[in-house]
Amino acid sequence: MNGIRGNVIVGQSGGPTAVINSSLAGVFKTAKDRGANKVYGMLHGIQGLLQERYVDLDDHIKNDLDIELLKRTPSAYLGSCRFKLPEIHENPEIYEKIFSIMNKLEIEVFIYIGGNDSMDTIKKLSDYAILTGQSQKFVGVPKTIDNDLALTDHTPGYGSAAKYIATSTKEVIRDGLGFSYKKQQVIIIEIMGRNAGWLTGAAALSRGEDCDGPDLIYLPEVAFSKEQFLADVKDKLTKQKTVIVAVSEGIHDADGNYISSDSAVADKFGHAQLSGAGKALEYLVRDEIGVKVRSIELNVLQRCAGHIASRTDITESFSLGQAAVKYAAEGKTGIMAAIERISNDPYQWVIKSADVADIANEAKSVPVEWINEAGNDVTDEMIDYLRPLIIGEVSLQYKDGLPVYLPVDHLLH
Repeated sequence: MNGIRGNVIVGQSGGPTAVINSSLAGVFKTAKDRGANKVYGMLHGIQGLLQERYVDLDDHIKNDLDIELLKRTPSAYLGSCRFKLPEIHENPEIYEKIFSIMNKLEIEVFIYIGGNDSMDTIKKLSDYAILTGQSQKFVGVPKTIDNDLALTDHTPGYGSAAKYIATSTKEVIRDGLGFSYKKQQVIIIEIMGRNAGWLTGAAALSRGEDCDGPDLIYLPEVAFSKEQFLADVKDKLTKQKTVIVAVSEGIHDADGNYISSDSAVADKFGHAQLSGAGKALEYLVRDEIGVKVRSIELNVLQRCAGHIASRTDITESFSLGQAAVKYAAEGKTGIMAAIERISNDPYQWVIKSADVADIANEAKSVPVEWINEAGNDVTDEMIDYLRPLIIGEVSLQYKDGLPVYLPVDHLLH
């Protein structure tokens, strides 16, 4: 088994998930098992490292019980950031500072847990190390509830978010049916997803023996027509009193204009900051159809619901953290640990390495063939893909009736 002679540093970046800390636990345990003297945690990712903000994880994760608790603790235990490194030629000084800090800490392995922009960070740091003859190894661990990373079958965090969405959809449907005795109504559930509809498609998992699931599902992979939407809703209302709609926040018309009650403002990465797709459709139904209507935005609850995390998701997240350390110990750099699916039923998967150059800043969309011809639902193929990812429940430690998570005192100072 390849060992680690120096120290390891690990960080988390981008939007948190219910299982991002399971990957952190996998990194920590495997690094210690392979002989790392110290495992440092960047506080608030690469941005925090530039400010020399980090902790010795031995001071916070002291035994196997802490590791298990960390695996079940949602959100970013080390704190996150949204910080995009400049191109090397644009600002070499920032790279000199990062490597100066790493050399001072005797870092041999750098692990970054995150999404597209995080893999871009891994690529740039790995390239700089090669250009300047530095010896550190840089490996990424995938993470995003959006499930839009290239070259991996799915991303840790997505399965748990999908489980929460499917459960919440099922509960909203049951609630709506309880008020449908006399009046017709439309309930619109807005689900995260800027350019990819993976999360919204998960609403279809609510379908089963005790629930028919949403009546209409709209993903951003196909152009959205307000006229067709109104026709779809009217058609459903001729057959039933309550219509449930699941819609991605990023739905847009054929010209690329977002369906939103507010104008879309871009963040510093150029990503549109969306607000109000569900509310916009609520107003549309109210004004054009005239029935009772409400919109529900799941928002950040999709990514922090540790109480209903998928056991499959936690297991895979931990394994990917382990694999990242293993790859680095073997001398690999500029890669990401990724999942390759072998089969749906029985569900089987393996871990492979993928070049971050082919991942950074790329986005994976829902295959168009997984969306029905009318553009208002998903196919059985998508449900077959989704189903294994939400399987399994986690047992949590409780105190005074509430889940117990690993304290984050280090983030409060």
